[in-house]
Amino acid sequence: MQKSLTCLAGALLVSLTTLTPVRAEVAMSGTYTARLWCQGYQSIRNGTNPGYVRVKRGQTYAVVAKNKPDATYYRVIIDGAEPRARWVRSYCGRVDVKARPAPAGTTVSQSPGNGPGAQPQLQPERGGATHVLALGWQPAFCARHTDKTECRELTSDGAAAKQLSLHGLWPQPRGTQYCNVAANDQQADRNHDWNGLPEPEMSPATQKRLAAVMPGVKSNLQRHEWIVHGTCFGANADSYFSRAADLAETVDASEVSKLFAASAGRVVSAGAIRAAFDTAFGPGAGQRVAISCSGKRENRKITELVINLSGDVKGTAPLRDLIQAAPAVSPGCPAGLIETAPSR
Repeated sequence: MQKSLTCLAGALLVSLTTLTPVRAEVAMSGTYTARLWCQGYQSIRNGTNPGYVRVKRGQTYAVVAKNKPDATYYRVIIDGAEPRARWVRSYCGRVDVKARPAPAGTTVSQSPGNGPGAQPQLQPERGGATHVLALGWQPAFCARHTDKTECRELTSDGAAAKQLSLHGLWPQPRGTQYCNVAANDQQADRNHDWNGLPEPEMSPATQKRLAAVMPGVKSNLQRHEWIVHGTCFGANADSYFSRAADLAETVDASEVSKLFAASAGRVVSAGAIRAAFDTAFGPGAGQRVAISCSGKRENRKITELVINLSGDVKGTAPLRDLIQAAPAVSPGCPAGLIETAPSR
């Protein structure tokens, strides 16, 4: 009798679990400061961590969601990780802001078949972001990657110390990656063996333009960006990198890069950066820009800008129009130091 009741209770529990809809994660905006060196999981349930990514104690990350109202995990953006959005245990860090509604034009959803902690996707609604343009501040990057060729060559009077550098042009929603890429190339990329990846086919003119805005070509960053993101752009490598270079050049000719160059060695607020975007690309443009930082408090340094884009990204539409058509996002990091390049 007891065994029968136990089986019946188990069956009811399975039925209720099946019928109960999986609740989506709670969208957030703010910062997460790591107190411990903890893993960044792609999936909580499966415990997957491509690249064995960890948050670093003392560094601050943009937080975009938590797994439930009483959070046990937070979803943060980790620069250099693929995918960049990772789940980190709540006890590993401190969150400085409370949960907020998701940004306008975007919903955070979860596949019921994957369960809590599965990799969510940003689903573009009407007017939603179709791409993001990521631009880094090279002196801040090189402060943490002194072994890179481009960082050993970085000087205070070089172009890379006076303008934002192209990180990538990434089709959305997040997770749109490795389109028709061979398994061995995917694995090489995940192993950070960029030297072993095929060289994207570009004209000499495009190669020259790309090298001017992407210092990372000296470490074969272009091979990584093509394999992961460019293959999903819907054009050949020459068109993809030509367009990415065009957008980066436009920002570097604007008030935004001028602000960074003029502010080296000083703290700049997210508000000031967003205001520079408003000046360069029209009122409200700054609301489409998220700021990433490393470190915390007085040691916080601005590392990257992520700009929402929508519209004719593959064509010839001006950057101003692409930004204005995209949804607003949280500013992310509230303020940070603009790192200076070494004098040599």
